[in-house]
Amino acid sequence: MRLQILLIRLVVAAASGTLLFGAEPDSTASAARAAKAAQTFLGTLDETARSRAVFPFGDAAQRTNWSNLPTGIYQRAGIRFGALNDQQRTAALATLKAALSPQGYDKVLEIMTADQVLTDTSGSPKGLIFGTNEFYISFVGTPSPTQPWLLQFGGHHLALNLTLAGTNAVLTPSLTATQPASYTRGGKTYRPLGMENDLAFRFINSLDPSQKAVAILGERFHDLVLGPGRDGIKLAPEGIPASRLNAAQRALLLDLASQWIRIGPEPQATAKLAEVSRHFDETYFVWSGPTAPGSAAYFRIQGPTLVIEYAPQNLGGSAVNHIHTIYRDPTNEYGKQFATP
Repeated sequence: MRLQILLIRLVVAAASGTLLFGAEPDSTASAARAAKAAQTFLGTLDETARSRAVFPFGDAAQRTNWSNLPTGIYQRAGIRFGALNDQQRTAALATLKAALSPQGYDKVLEIMTADQVLTDTSGSPKGLIFGTNEFYISFVGTPSPTQPWLLQFGGHHLALNLTLAGTNAVLTPSLTATQPASYTRGGKTYRPLGMENDLAFRFINSLDPSQKAVAILGERFHDLVLGPGRDGIKLAPEGIPASRLNAAQRALLLDLASQWIRIGPEPQATAKLAEVSRHFDETYFVWSGPTAPGSAAYFRIQGPTLVIEYAPQNLGGSAVNHIHTIYRDPTNEYGKQFATP
């Protein structure tokens, strides 16, 4: 409830042009931490490995070299986690921790662990390889606290593209997914995309019948419309605009969008959330599928500076146990606003 009140205040503050959060966290210090951690990791590699890890900033092919598909179908470039020793793996994870928010870092670890659970329970069908060893880290550009560079990290069900340029940072396009959707380790249950799921059902069921009639489409979506290989594709907004929502519904929708936005570094995520709020009346929400919590349903949030999709997969068992999502900013993919190769 406190978060919902805070987000209602954010919507109101953004509309009035005031800054809700007061002084922003130090984005300069955040950029320096990420660059230093990346440099430390690269320092653990020999020259041959470093040459495989770092690509020129103008390398367009590597910039777009990402997918949710597993090894055996898709070949990534960079350094494979399974090839790292303990010191190197620790340094690689420290890079992710320094570059992402605490929430984002935890989500990455949960997605990776889910992939290990998948291989522990299903093996490697048809030559596909899952698990934590099959994640790759690479850099497009040399990590720097002031010059632009791109941190790429991904594997099956994960593809992060975090462009950093001094105090600026953008995490689009990035894909988060999970299979299984829920698992237990050490007596604790984890749901890597659980908050996204729960908030979405809370939101759709907060709408009245007339609002639902606008928000829900009869069309069925079987996967992401703007997934890997779909850079530059434009979609016409569909569904219900946020201008037709009451304050509580607007806050709930903003909270839902923040689950993707806040994966990235905190100072820039805070600024991005405020930017999305300023354009909120032009933001649309569309839903496809049942509205009963626990069902398999697709949804999309689309505004001038973001597109988020959530798509259950009817592959390998229950659709609710296999989820794909994507986060994009059509105006700033790969940080093109501040980091032109």
